[in-house]
Amino acid sequence: MLQSIEARTGNAIGERWEESTAAAVDAAVQAGASASDAFAATSAAQRATLLRGLATALEADREALVALADRESGLGLPRLNGELDRTAFQLRGFADVLERGGAHAFIDDHSIAGAPPAGRPHLTRVRVPVGPVAMFSASNFPFAFSVLGGDTASALAAGCPVVVKGHPAHPGLSRRTAALAQKVVAAQGLRAGVFQFVEGGSIEVGVALVKAPAIAAVAFTGSFKGGTALAKVAAERPRPIPFYGELGSVNPLVVLPAAIARNGAELAGTLAASICLGAGQFCTSPGVIVVPAGVAGDGFVEAFAAALKASRPHAMLSAGIRATFDRGVAQWRAAPQLKPLVNEVVDATVSAPRPFLAETSAADFIASAQLHEEVFGSAALVVRVASTDEATDVLKAVGGSLTVTLWGADAESDDTRSLVRAATQVAGRVLFSGVPTGVAVTAAQHHGGPYPASTQPFTTSVGYAALDRFLRPVALQDAPAWLIERKGVPC
Repeated sequence: MLQSIEARTGNAIGERWEESTAAAVDAAVQAGASASDAFAATSAAQRATLLRGLATALEADREALVALADRESGLGLPRLNGELDRTAFQLRGFADVLERGGAHAFIDDHSIAGAPPAGRPHLTRVRVPVGPVAMFSASNFPFAFSVLGGDTASALAAGCPVVVKGHPAHPGLSRRTAALAQKVVAAQGLRAGVFQFVEGGSIEVGVALVKAPAIAAVAFTGSFKGGTALAKVAAERPRPIPFYGELGSVNPLVVLPAAIARNGAELAGTLAASICLGAGQFCTSPGVIVVPAGVAGDGFVEAFAAALKASRPHAMLSAGIRATFDRGVAQWRAAPQLKPLVNEVVDATVSAPRPFLAETSAADFIASAQLHEEVFGSAALVVRVASTDEATDVLKAVGGSLTVTLWGADAESDDTRSLVRAATQVAGRVLFSGVPTGVAVTAAQHHGGPYPASTQPFTTSVGYAALDRFLRPVALQDAPAWLIERKGVPC
């Protein structure tokens, strides 16, 4: 059963309703499959019009959508209005990419007479939509990574129908947004299967969606546990399909002596604010802070701990997320390698959790796999290092991360080159100023990283390259003129 919950009070709102049955999931997938060929053959202009129509519809219903999102998430009107703006921006951004020819780009190699290797036939490399995409909404961004978020926008831009699974943390908002999208699809004369919606809090709904034979790819943003379980289902199908999972990460942030000397106190406050932004419920929240040993490092850690202790994160998105955060912090509290620095204990009935910060040595951090796991919320570990080599070893121990931030690497040296090399080996985005909480929607963006940050590190879930996930290359050899004249548009 699904139920809309008032995030700030925990009170139920309205009536409960049934989650999607297996038959409903199958019907949604079949509708997507029936619309797949026709939607794949639409022009870039048609799909751009659809995406702009969805953006306009979101903005037209802003007041009701944002109020509902705030009631179910507690994230506040300013944050949610900004997130709706971002969602509309990225829908229109993908429309712009389509109109510039991004989806239908092709490579044409004319024939050369003679025997190979110099001789060759006429080859044209095009890209075709993969087919219906299962899209799993995230809990922490009710608009930008949800029903009409980046995964939906990129799949539609690629010419793939979507079957969206709403997140049970904001079920009322998901339903309203899905209904809005279905009206836009109908108004533009497209088949209903272009956008389908299923819902449910049970594991069975998600598994049924991934197992559905007509689903050609899966886009997922969420927990490591849930993502890896669904990735296994996708891989074990009779016809395995790509699973594009963004699973979160610990996002190491390295504070070098040059940064501490220049503006350490200011950076300490900036870092604390980043960790508490959205109650720490960002997949890019800094979770491992690498600080040099010594007096200067001690001063930075003291200022950072003081700023974090003074922070007041708001209530978390759901009781389940709060319970997971509390369990993670409890495990850290019990770890003998950790020295707590910010450790205010509050009862689980208190709506807003308190931040947690602990310190450990590089050697102890590297040796303990438990310390490498994300605690989703306003919590972080300070890892003290005696050298650049220890700092790079800490980054390598993390394994895979969405981001690594290097503060104070402005001057080239053997040390900074070593750190940059290590950072690029383990992360999908490397920052040299600012904080990683905040992911720009642009062509150069890469939001992904080596496992366990994501299941497909060569792809991004944010930015306009995201549509590449849903386009498969095909080489046409000695194709007839009528097919070449389509200039990459599938028939």
